[in-house]
Amino acid sequence: MMVLPIPDGNTQNTATSALDVHGLTVEFPTRRGVLTAIDDVSMQIAPGEILGVVGESGAGKSITGLAVLGLLEHPGRIAGGAIHVGGRRVDTLSEAELTKVRGREMGAIFQDPLTALNPLFSVGKQLVETIRLHSDMNRAAANARALELLRNVGIPAPEERLRQYPHQFSGGMRQRVVIALALAAGPRLIIADEPTTALDVSIQAQITALLRKLCDETGVGIMLVTHDMGVIAETADRVCVMYSGRVVESGPVADVIHNPQHPYTRGLMSAIPSLHDRVETLAQIDGSMPRLNARPSGCAFHPRCPHAGPRCSAETPPLVKVDTTSAACWLQQGGTQ
Repeated sequence: MMVLPIPDGNTQNTATSALDVHGLTVEFPTRRGVLTAIDDVSMQIAPGEILGVVGESGAGKSITGLAVLGLLEHPGRIAGGAIHVGGRRVDTLSEAELTKVRGREMGAIFQDPLTALNPLFSVGKQLVETIRLHSDMNRAAANARALELLRNVGIPAPEERLRQYPHQFSGGMRQRVVIALALAAGPRLIIADEPTTALDVSIQAQITALLRKLCDETGVGIMLVTHDMGVIAETADRVCVMYSGRVVESGPVADVIHNPQHPYTRGLMSAIPSLHDRVETLAQIDGSMPRLNARPSGCAFHPRCPHAGPRCSAETPPLVKVDTTSAACWLQQGGTQ
């Protein structure tokens, strides 16, 4: 087994990355002290690549996406690190500058499409206004672009659909409209936060296939935030597994799924139902995600880990290269004693 430290530099050129996050730390000051929600997280997404970010609720997945978008709610703040989108640093921009970057350089797809669509305006009006906001197109050109986007995301009869309102669309079709809105200005990056959770299984498959298709055809990079390892397996190129605000394992999807190195990743994989191995009860990870104000010392996963040793509770393991993936586990770095 090869165990090597990860170099300090990024794994790819920042200028050619759709997204490059290096050493991101997010804090929430409270009356009882500062809570660290994201702790020294780094990840990269190449153009045309889907990076799956997976973990239980409270792992820090959505906060990472919101930090990239500059949408952290007060009093949340970026306390360290750097975020580059398409080579441009965005975490130091003012709110006015960020408003121009959102939509043009990065788009977002959230869990419930109804929250992203205004019920008082037609789908066409929302698409056209978004396109014109981020380009110099006149109304006729923007309307043609809106029709093209609806066709690209698989909405039939787009001419008729442009005149309709969000309540006249099914849940799956509304999510396709949201995807069209995210693509309206040709961004380099899309943050997709649980984009299929509110949909039934068959529609989920259609939406994930659509994201894969658009990524391949347009070259946009996608951060796919989800708790579902099945979605990651079907859609993503690489995966980052997060636990308690840190990346505990990352690498190519097939390698992480078939040969997970971190006990938490193995626990997530063992909880997935199998068509081949029939069992009465699914495996589970004992315990729960720690609260931010009660995070254990050392490796945050050690109270739930069946392999934890004294070192696990005393020292925080770094993320290091283990074979074809990277893992933050003392078990893979010479033992836990």
